Amino acid sequence: MAHSRRNLETMNDHLARYERAVEIGIGRRTDPARALAERGVSVTATDIDDRDVPEGVQFVRDDIVDPDPAVYTGADVVYARNLPPELHRPALEVARNVDAEFCFTTLGGDQPAVPVERKTIAAGTLYIARALPE
Repeated sequence: MAHSRRNLETMNDHLARYERAVEIGIGRRTDPARALAERGVSVTATDIDDRDVPEGVQFVRDDIVDPDPAVYTGADVVYARNLPPELHRPALEVARNVDAEFCFTTLGGDQPAVPVERKTIAAGTLYIARALPE
């Protein structure tokens, strides 16, 4: 079992496939954004509070519930870590509006509040959201 878990993809392995990524709610966990930037991904981090981000990562103060569409325009993927269920739908709407994929993880036993494809990764489950029903 340990051997197979070591072969599991991480969230960053999945996200490194994209050219431009926007992270929702970076908080104080900046290592994932730094790692993506070091792998050549153009990363913009957002949060409702001002945050220090690593070199190579752009920061924009934004609220996903009342987003500035310009922050997300041109993104290939919008992603979040430990995103609470009440933010799943607003984040998916933002991603859909800019034609980007939306990937996220949840905290603990929270289940996705939007339609998703589940992908097992080393740290649990990565949810890849699909379009909202019209």
